[in-house]
Amino acid sequence: MNRAGPRVGEGIREILLRPAPTPMDAGTELLLMFAARAEHIARVVAPALAGGAWVVCDRFTDASYAYQGGGRGIPPARIAVLEDFVQGKLMPDLTILLDAPLDVALTRTRGRGRADRFELEGFFEAVRAAYLERARYDPRRIRVIDASPPVDEVATAIRNEIAKLSA
Repeated sequence: MNRAGPRVGEGIREILLRPAPTPMDAGTELLLMFAARAEHIARVVAPALAGGAWVVCDRFTDASYAYQGGGRGIPPARIAVLEDFVQGKLMPDLTILLDAPLDVALTRTRGRGRADRFELEGFFEAVRAAYLERARYDPRRIRVIDASPPVDEVATAIRNEIAKLSA
C-alpha cells in the first residue's frame, strides 16, 4: 500500500482536529474533509476493494452531512457536489450509526482524553439530529444502534448487523 496517501490525509485530518485560536471557515472545513477523504479513497479504500477486501471506516461522507451540514449549516446540495466529485458511485453497503443520549456520549468522549476542535465546539445535538435524519432517509443502508448499553452489548448488536450483509 502507498503510505503517502494516508499520510497526506492524516495530515489534513490533524489540521481539522487541532483546536485553533480562531475559528475555521465552514467552507474551508468542508473542502479539507473531502480532500482527506479523496486521499483515503484513492490510496486505501479503492485498492482494497479492487483486491476483494472488506473496508471498514470509522467515518465517511455521512459525517460531512452531519458535521458540516447539520453542525455548520452548509446546504446538503453543496455537500452532495463534493460527494459526487470525490467518490462518484462509491457508497458503503452498510453504515452503523452508534446513537446515545448526549450525556452518555459526552461522558465517553471526555474519558478518551484531550478534546479535539469539534468536541470543544459543542454542537452535538445538531450533529446527532443530522445523523438521525440521514438514517431516516436511508434505513436500508444506515442502521441505528443504541450505544448507551455496555460496550459488549453494543459490539454484539454491531456484529449482528454485519452478519446480515453475508446472509
